[in-house]
Amino acid sequence: MGEEKFGKDGIPFKNRELSWMDFNMRVLEEAMSRNNPVMERLKFLSITASNLDEFFMIRVAEAMDKKLTKPDNKDASGLKPKQLLELLTDKIHKFYGKQYSCFLNQILPSLEKTGIKFLKWDDLNLEQINYVEDYFEKVIFPVLTPLAVDTGRPFPFLSNKSLNIAVEFEKDDESLFGIVQVPSILPRYREIPSLRGKSYILLENIIMGELSRLFELNGIKSSCTFRIIRNSDIEIDERAQNLLTEIEKSIKKRKRGDLVRLEIGDKTSKGIKKFLVNMLGVGKKEIYEAKGPIDLTFLSKFYNEEGSNRFKFGKLRQVSPPADFVGCKDIFEAIREKDRMIYHPFESFDWVTKFVQAAAEDENVLAIKQVLYRVSGNSPIIAALIKAAENGKQVTVLVELRARFDEENNIGWAKKLEKAGCHVIYGLAGLKAHCKVLLIVRRENDCIRRYIHFGTGNYNDTTAKFYTDIGIFTCKEKFGRDASSLFNSLTGYSGLPEYNELIVAPLGMREFFEKMIKNEAENARCGLPSGIVIKINAIVDNKIIKELYKASQAGVDIKLIVRGICCLIPGVRGYSENISVMSIVGRFLEHSRIFYFENGGNPKIYMGSADLMPRNLDRRVEILFPVDDMDLRERTVNILNILLNDTKNARIQDNDGKYRRVEQRGKPLNSQMELFKLFNSLNKDKKKSTFADNIKIFKPQSADDIEESIR
Repeated sequence: MGEEKFGKDGIPFKNRELSWMDFNMRVLEEAMSRNNPVMERLKFLSITASNLDEFFMIRVAEAMDKKLTKPDNKDASGLKPKQLLELLTDKIHKFYGKQYSCFLNQILPSLEKTGIKFLKWDDLNLEQINYVEDYFEKVIFPVLTPLAVDTGRPFPFLSNKSLNIAVEFEKDDESLFGIVQVPSILPRYREIPSLRGKSYILLENIIMGELSRLFELNGIKSSCTFRIIRNSDIEIDERAQNLLTEIEKSIKKRKRGDLVRLEIGDKTSKGIKKFLVNMLGVGKKEIYEAKGPIDLTFLSKFYNEEGSNRFKFGKLRQVSPPADFVGCKDIFEAIREKDRMIYHPFESFDWVTKFVQAAAEDENVLAIKQVLYRVSGNSPIIAALIKAAENGKQVTVLVELRARFDEENNIGWAKKLEKAGCHVIYGLAGLKAHCKVLLIVRRENDCIRRYIHFGTGNYNDTTAKFYTDIGIFTCKEKFGRDASSLFNSLTGYSGLPEYNELIVAPLGMREFFEKMIKNEAENARCGLPSGIVIKINAIVDNKIIKELYKASQAGVDIKLIVRGICCLIPGVRGYSENISVMSIVGRFLEHSRIFYFENGGNPKIYMGSADLMPRNLDRRVEILFPVDDMDLRERTVNILNILLNDTKNARIQDNDGKYRRVEQRGKPLNSQMELFKLFNSLNKDKKKSTFADNIKIFKPQSADDIEESIR
C-alpha cells in the first residue's frame, strides 16, 4: 500500500507523520554527506536519533492509541490509524536501518581516519583490559544492581528511554534470565589508554564484559542490550485548581506510559528475544533491531569531546554589536530613533539579553512583562528579571509550564522567579502561550514610553546560537498599546482586546491568513501584482492549504520555505501548479517565521511565532507583528531572496511529495553562510548602510522562474 496523494477532502494532502519522517530523513542526509566534517555528521546523526525518540513518544504513541479508540476515523490525508501505522512502521524500520548503516559504514571509518576508535571488549589489549577492569571495580560496580527474574522476583519496571542489559543463564537444562540497568548517572563512554590516537569503549560493553562478576552462581549463555520507549504525551486536567501541582503530577506519569518501541541488538539470542517479548507484551512490528550501539543520542555529548574542534565546521563569530546597533551607546535611545532588528545566530542574541539587563538597572524603568516558553538551563534572561524584581521593578512573567519536555525546567524557573518577587503566571486554561514578546515600561520626561521586543523564537541564549530567528525592537505607540492589551488579557480577566497592529491567535490569526491569501487571489484575477512568500517550520492546516490551492489556481505565485512537516503538495495539476516548496536543512536550524504578501504592489510583511498548524492557530496564544520600518522591510525581503536562491542546503519538493536536492549550476550558494558574510560586512560599515545598498531586492517570480533562478 503506497502513500495517497489526495486526502479525505479530495485535495492533495500528505500525512503529517509521514512528512515528518521525510524531514528527519533530510537531517540524516546531512549525517551521510561527505561534504560535512565528521564530527558534524556525527552530531546530525544524534539529532535524528533524538528526534525519532520524541516522535515515538508523542506521534507514534497517538497513532497507536487511535488504532484502539478510533479505528475508523480518517485523518486529513484519508488514512485510518491502522493504515497509517503500517506505512509509518515500514518507513521507520527502513530509516532505522539507514541510521546504523550511516554510523557503521560511514562515520566510524571516518572517525578512525582521524585517529578515533570505539572498541568492544574483545578488541582490548592487556593494558586496556586492566584499565577497564579497574574502572569497573572502582566506579561502575558499586552502582549496579543485578536483578534476577523468576517466580519470586518479577520483571522490574523499566523507565522510559532507559538502557538495559538482558542476561540469559543456563542451569540444569533450563533458561533463567536477569536484567542489569546501565546507569544513566555515569558517562556513556570512557576513554581508555591507546598507543595511537584516541580509543573509547561504551559503558554497556564494559558491563557486559564483567557480567560474570554480577551473576556468579550461574553460567552466562548470552546477553544483549535493549531499550524501551514509552508513551510520553502527558494529559493535564486544565480544570485543576493548581496548574503547577497538576503538571508536576503528570510529569511523573510520563515515565510509566505504555511501551511503544523496543530496541534490541540484531544478534540477540532467540531465548532473550522471546523473554523480552513475553515480559513487555510488545508486538513484532514494535521491535527495532540495531546493528550497532543502541541509543545513538550519546553522540551529541561525544561531539563536545576535547580536541574535536578541528573535525567540525569552522568557528563563526557572531556579529556584535548587530548591524542595527553599531555606534549606539544607549539601547533605549537607539530604539527611540527607529525600529531595530537582530537576526541570530548571525548577529549576537546577547543584545536581547542586554535589553533586559539594561531595564533591570535603569532607574526610570517601572515594569517588565515577558512571556517565556523555553529558556536555557542557566538563563541570563531569568537572572536579569530576578535582578529587576530585586531593584523594585514590577516584573510579570508568564512561564508556560506545558512546553513539552521542558516542563521540569520551566517549573524550576517559575519558582525562582516567584521567590525573587516576580509575579508569575503559569499558563492559561486550555491554551499554551507560545508568543515571543517582551514589554518594558519606562518613565521619560513626565510621560510613559513602552519598549517592545517581538521575536520569532524563544528567549533562549543557548538555542539562539544555532536556531535562525529574528527579533524586532520598537517603541512605537501603536505597538505599545497592543502589547499592553495582550498582557492584560494574559494576566487578568479583561475582555477580548481590539488590536491595532498585532494579529493574535487563537482569535483572529486564522481569519487573517485566510483573508490575506484570498486578497492575493483576487488581485491575480484582476491583473494586479500578486505573490506570496512564506517561511515557516511546518504547514499542516487543512483550511489554509485549501486557500493556498485556490490562490494558486487563480494565478498567484506562491513560494513556501518549509523546514519540516509540509502536508501541502506542490505542482499538482489543477491545484498547485503555481506553488513551490523548499526545505533548507543545514548547519543552523531554520526557525524564523516570515510572511510576505504582494498586496497589489504595496507589500505587507509579517513575522511571528506561529506555524500554519491547527495547534498554533486554534489552541495557542501566538502573535504576528507587521514589519513597517522601510529599512527592516528591505532587509527582510533580501533575507527571503537569499534563502530562495540556496543551492547548497535546499531541497525541492516534487509533486509526488518527495524531496530532491537542488541541481547546482555555477557557484553553489549556501544561504546561511551568505547571511553570515552579509552581516559581517554590514557590521564593518559604520555608515549603517541598509541591505538595499548591498543586495538586489527580491521581486515575486513565477514558480518556473524560481526553478530557473535557483539553477
